[in-house]
Amino acid sequence: MSPTISASEAMWTALGNKPDDGHGERRWDDQTREQRDLYTQFVISFALGLGAFMTFCILRPKWTELYAARRRQRNAASRLPELPNSLFGWIPVLHRITDEEVLHSAGLDAYVFLSFFKFAIRFLLSVFIFAVAIILPVHYKYTGKYGVPGWDNDGPSDDNSTTGIGELLKDKEKQKNDMTYLWIYVIFTYVFSGLAVYLLLQETNKIIRTRQSYLGNQTSTTDRTIRLSGIPRDMASEDSVKGFVEGLKVGKVETVTLCRKWRELDHLIDERMKIVRGLERAWTKHIGYRRPRHDGSTLPLTRQPPYATRSGLPLEEDNEESRLLPESEREHVMTYDNERPKVRVGYGPLKLRFRSIDAIDYYEEKLREIDEQIRIAREKEYSTTEIAFVTMESIAASQMLVQAILDPHPMQMFARLAPAPADVIWKNTYLSRTRRMAQSWSITLLIGFLTVFWSVLLLPIATLLELETLHKIFPQLAEFLAIHPLLKSLVQTGLPTLAFSLLTVAVPYLYEWLSNNQGMMSRGDVELSVISKNFFFSFFNMFLLFTVFGTASGFYGFWENLRDAFKDTTTIALALANSLEGLAPFYINLLILQGLGLFPFRLLEFGSVALYPWHFLRARTPREFAELSAPPKFSYGFSIPQTILVLIICVVYSVFPSSWLICLFGLVYFSVGQFIYKYQLLYAMDHQQHSTGRAWPMICNRVFVGLVVYQLATIGVLALRKEITRPLLLVPLLGFTVWFSYWFARTYEPLMKFIALKSIDRDLPGGGDVSPSPSSTFSPPSGLDRDALPVRIGGHELELRLKKYVNPSLIVPLHGAWLPSRTPAQGNGASLFESHQTPNDISA
Repeated sequence: MSPTISASEAMWTALGNKPDDGHGERRWDDQTREQRDLYTQFVISFALGLGAFMTFCILRPKWTELYAARRRQRNAASRLPELPNSLFGWIPVLHRITDEEVLHSAGLDAYVFLSFFKFAIRFLLSVFIFAVAIILPVHYKYTGKYGVPGWDNDGPSDDNSTTGIGELLKDKEKQKNDMTYLWIYVIFTYVFSGLAVYLLLQETNKIIRTRQSYLGNQTSTTDRTIRLSGIPRDMASEDSVKGFVEGLKVGKVETVTLCRKWRELDHLIDERMKIVRGLERAWTKHIGYRRPRHDGSTLPLTRQPPYATRSGLPLEEDNEESRLLPESEREHVMTYDNERPKVRVGYGPLKLRFRSIDAIDYYEEKLREIDEQIRIAREKEYSTTEIAFVTMESIAASQMLVQAILDPHPMQMFARLAPAPADVIWKNTYLSRTRRMAQSWSITLLIGFLTVFWSVLLLPIATLLELETLHKIFPQLAEFLAIHPLLKSLVQTGLPTLAFSLLTVAVPYLYEWLSNNQGMMSRGDVELSVISKNFFFSFFNMFLLFTVFGTASGFYGFWENLRDAFKDTTTIALALANSLEGLAPFYINLLILQGLGLFPFRLLEFGSVALYPWHFLRARTPREFAELSAPPKFSYGFSIPQTILVLIICVVYSVFPSSWLICLFGLVYFSVGQFIYKYQLLYAMDHQQHSTGRAWPMICNRVFVGLVVYQLATIGVLALRKEITRPLLLVPLLGFTVWFSYWFARTYEPLMKFIALKSIDRDLPGGGDVSPSPSSTFSPPSGLDRDALPVRIGGHELELRLKKYVNPSLIVPLHGAWLPSRTPAQGNGASLFESHQTPNDISA
C-alpha cells in the first residue's frame, strides 16, 4: 500500500465515507457517539464564532470609541492605515500591515507576541504536512487508526459471520504483533524536536536583530538609567552615589534620584484624589450636568470624545488645567436649580453622632486643608532607602554598568535595568529588602497551595469525561444522559471544555492581584510575573495534572496516583502516556472551542461591553464620563500563557494518530489568534507595560519545557508497549533538550535583556559619550515613547506623563475639580509633566 493511497483512504474514511473493502461494514453504533460529540462541538463552536465575528463586523464602524479606541487616541497608531467602514473591507487592509508597521506603532512587546504566533503557524504547518503524508498512513496501515474520535474501533461486528472475518482477524493479529511502525515515534520525535529548535532559533535571531537595532537607535531616558540597589547607609546621599558611579570611570552621571520613604506624602495624594472626586460629585449634583448625546461612534449609552481634543487647546496646554468642555458642549450644563447636596459627618466621642452639612463647602474645606498638608509634606526631609535611580549621560555607560559587578561586597551596589519613570511602583521602593523577600516567598508558597487547591477543583471536570465514573457517583444523571444522546454529548464535550476555558480566564485575575502584592519595583516586572504564574497554572494544573490524574475514579484515587508519582518519577511518564490517547477527543474539542468559538469573542471585547452599563450607571461627573472612553487595557500576562499551552498540546500529540487533526485545529487557533490580536494591539486596546520584548525568553523556556514533556510522553508510550530499545534511543534527545535550554539561557537571553554596545548609535545625542541637549527628543522615531507611560495616582491614570525619575507625589499639580464651566487653578510642578495623550490631528 503506497503512502499516498493510504493517506487518501484514511482521510476519506475519517470523513465518514469508508470505501467498501469486502470485509463488511464497521459498527456504526460504537462510532456515532464520539462522532456526534466532535460534530456537535464543531457546529456549536463555529456558530458561536461566526456570530461573534459578524456582530463585530457590524458594530465596528458604529462603535469606533470602543473598537478603534487606540487608533483615535494614540499618536503611535496614527501611522497605521485607516480601516474601511465596509463589512469585510478592513480584513485585507489589516492583513497587509507589515512587521515594521507593527513595531513602530505597537512596540517590541506586540512585535514579539505576534512573532510567537508566526513561529507556531510555521511549526504546526510543517508537522501537519508530515502527519498527513507519513504518520497518518503508517498508523492506518499498522493499527487501523485514523485519529478521529469514533473511527478507531477496529473490531469487527458480532453479527458478521462471513468467511472474510477470519482473514480480517488474522490480518489484525498480524498488525498487532508487528511493532515496526513504532519507529515513527522515535524518528519524528527527533524530527519535530529539531524542527522546533531550529524555527525557534531562527525567530529568536530575527527578534534580537530587530530589538538591538530598535533600542540602539533611540535615546530615551529609560535606556540611560539604571536602578542601583543595596546602597550602604554611609553613602545614602545623591552626591555620594554620583561620586561612586563616576569613580568607576565608565561615564558621567546626569541625575541621581535617591528613593526616600514618601509613604506619608503618597497617602495624602491618594486621599486628595478621593476628596476631589467627592467634590466633583457634589458640584455635578448641584449643577445638574446632563449626559452627552450619542453620536453613533460609541456604545449606545453615552458619547465622550478623547479628552485631548475636547478643549481645542494646543497640545502643550492640554492637561487637567484646561476646561473640560468647550462651548459646543455647554448645552449639557443646566442652571443651578437643584439644591446644594448634603453630607453626613460624624462628631463627638467615637463619632457616634451625626449631622448633615453642605457637601460642597465640606469638600472644599477638606481640599483646602489637605492641599496645605501636602505643601508642608513636600518640604519635609524623609529618610532614605537603599535604592536609587541613576541617569547617565549616555546609553553606553548605563549598559556597561548593568552588565558589570560594581562592588566587591555581596548584595551591595547592584545595578539593574530601570523601568520607565511612570512605570515605577514607588510604594515598593520604600520596602526593605527583608520585607520584599518575605512578601515574595509568601506569595510563592501561596501559589504552591493554590496549585493543590485547583487540582481538587479539576476533579469534577475530569469526572465528566468518564461516563463510568459518572455512573458510580450520579447514577440517575448517567441514566438520564444515556437516554438523551445529545445532552450526553454536550455534557461530555461541551461542559468540560467550557469549564476548562472559564477557569483559565478567571484564575489569572487572582494571580495578577498576587503579583501586584509581591513587592516588585515596576508594572512591567509585574506583567512578566503574571505571565510566569499563569503559565504555571495552565501547564501544571490544566494540562499535566489534568492529563496524568484526570482519569482517577475519585478523590482517593487521585491522591493515590499523586503519591505513587512522587515515589517513582517514571510513573509520571507512564501515566501521561496512558492518558494522552484517551484524552485526545477532549483536547480536539478544546482547540475547536478556543479557536473557532471563543477567540472571535475577543474582538467584541465582551468583558468591556458587559461591564460598561455598570460603569456608565455609576458615572456622574465629567471626569467619570471621560474615563469611560479610555481604551481597554490589553494584558500579555493573560494572553501569552494560554497560547503557549495550546502549542505544547499540539507538540505532545504530534506523533499520535490524532496528530493531523490536532495540528489542523491548532493551525486554525493560531491563525485566527494572530489576526484577532493584531487588530486589538494596533487599533483597539492600550498596552502600556513596555518591557522591550523581554517576554520572548520566557516563551522560549516554556517551549523547551513542552519539548521535554513531549519526549517523556513518547518514551512512556513506547515503554507501555513493552519496548526497550526505542525508548532508550530517545534518552539522548531528552538530555540534549535539557542542556540546550541552559545553553540558550546563557547565550541568547542576555541579548534579549541588554543593549549590545556595538548596537548603540554613537552619533545620536546620548548614544555615546555626548550628553543630549535639553531640547533633544527622548523618543524613538516611531513616536511610541517608552518614557510616556501615564502617571497613576490613587489607582487612577492622569492625563500626564512623567519625564524624569521623581515620585509623582512630589510634583503632581494640585488642580481643582473637573467642572463643566470652571477652569482649575494651575498648581506647581507642571514643568516636569507633559500631556500623555497625543491626538492624531495635532503634531507633537
